[in-house]
Amino acid sequence: MTYSLKAGGKRLRPILCIAACQAVHGPTENCLNAACAIEMIHTYSLIHDDLPALDNDSLRRGKPTCHTAFDESTGILAGDGLLTLAFELLASRKDQFYFNADRQLRVIYKIATACGYQGMIEGQMRDLASEKKPLTISELETMHSLKTGALIEASVFTGAVLGNGTPEQINALSDYAQHIGIAFQVVDDILNVTGDPEIMGKAVGSDEKLCKATYPSIVGIEKSHHIAKQRIQQAIDALGQFDNDADPLREIALYILHRNK
Repeated sequence: MTYSLKAGGKRLRPILCIAACQAVHGPTENCLNAACAIEMIHTYSLIHDDLPALDNDSLRRGKPTCHTAFDESTGILAGDGLLTLAFELLASRKDQFYFNADRQLRVIYKIATACGYQGMIEGQMRDLASEKKPLTISELETMHSLKTGALIEASVFTGAVLGNGTPEQINALSDYAQHIGIAFQVVDDILNVTGDPEIMGKAVGSDEKLCKATYPSIVGIEKSHHIAKQRIQQAIDALGQFDNDADPLREIALYILHRNK
């Protein structure tokens, strides 16, 4: 569990959680436990995605994947352990600077939905079912909004709720998150075609090898870049009501568009 959790990575989801809390002027201490739990959930999903039964990848974040460094059984259990520990942390009151049972329950429900059969798991299942099958751009967007976008949206929602944001602020931040979630996946698809394996820390070309539907395979590289830029602009526009405390969210959106790994 520790090997995979500390293997590096962008920490995008916990950073989004903290940045959303700051955007609504909430104390960072309110969401640190939840931010760590979200990263545990994301890491569990990567461990399981890399398993031979799914993507069968041997490299992640520039290091051997969990099942490669140890063995397949350990990889399965490490992922299970991280997922369970995440909810232990989410439900805990230990060392919490701020506690409100209603907000904590809303966050647990949102995250559970995002990473369960109505979110990330459904997206992964759709991904498996779509191999070697043509998809429309709408079907692809739906798949990625579940597989990738749901946990990104839950990360932003969590920070906003634990920061005591207003309903209007939470809705606006959810719009922002939906747009960057799609943009993130579009860029991911592009990098799987054009990225540098040494910079990315993982192999490229795996989507084509597995005959997966991607934005470049459906609309081409140029149109994919256009979709990503459009989504990022929509995300930034969604932050119109926020002051400079939301600048980290604006910068994260631009980072997603221009990242190279």
